[in-house]
Amino acid sequence: MQRTVFFISDGTAITAETLGHSLLTQFRDITFRQVRIPFVGDADKANAAVKRINQAGEEDGAPPIVFNSIVDGHISAIIKSSNAVFLDVFTTFLDRMAEALGVAPQASVGRAHGVANLERYEQRMEATSYALSHDDGVSTTYEHCELILVGVSRSGKTPTCLYMALNFGVKAGNYPLTQNDLEDQKLPAFLRQHRAKIVGLSIDADRLAQIRETRRPGSNYASLKQTHWEVDAAESLLRASGVPVFNTTHSSIEEIASRILAELGLQREMF
Repeated sequence: MQRTVFFISDGTAITAETLGHSLLTQFRDITFRQVRIPFVGDADKANAAVKRINQAGEEDGAPPIVFNSIVDGHISAIIKSSNAVFLDVFTTFLDRMAEALGVAPQASVGRAHGVANLERYEQRMEATSYALSHDDGVSTTYEHCELILVGVSRSGKTPTCLYMALNFGVKAGNYPLTQNDLEDQKLPAFLRQHRAKIVGLSIDADRLAQIRETRRPGSNYASLKQTHWEVDAAESLLRASGVPVFNTTHSSIEEIASRILAELGLQREMF
């Protein structure tokens, strides 16, 4: 079974898509074709979106599902007139929140993903710059680092650091364990002094070999023998050093990041 799902907003549509995607994952037996339509800010764009929604319904033989986060009531009503299952992300919650808070909401387009707070935005950009400058052991000066991810090459360190910088403003660096580190079974001295900030990432050796094979086909770097040795040696080193280790094989970046923040007790509001 296939159903088309639309995420529609007068802003980026990120809010609608994030919530909608979380809900769709609970229906594993259905194939969802997902369509994002951002910046629907006037009646013409809304009517064009309605045409796309209705056309998708005719092709599927079933009404599309629409996750709507349009603030303007008139434009939202146009979208609601489509032949679809209409789910309004905002009004579902805003009315109850207004009742609980005793204050009417002030409608504003794009506030959730805009630059409403310049200081917080700059904090996020600074954290992202920090993650890039301390990626893959480029810089091993970690005095101002809040988190250091350590693991073998291609275990997920870089994307996890960037995710935490962009979404939580965490200054994170990462260091790839070298052949010498693994043979010596000892963290480098510049890492040992920051042990409280270190979290290890591991990955199943077979999966690591697949990932490395796409990067360097036919190399020793991608061989099963090498990946099994590296993963075993890295896990042994990290555990002996008292470093918590998380396996990234079957976990998303979002899940890994949340586990790491909880492990280190870093309470951060998501941007």
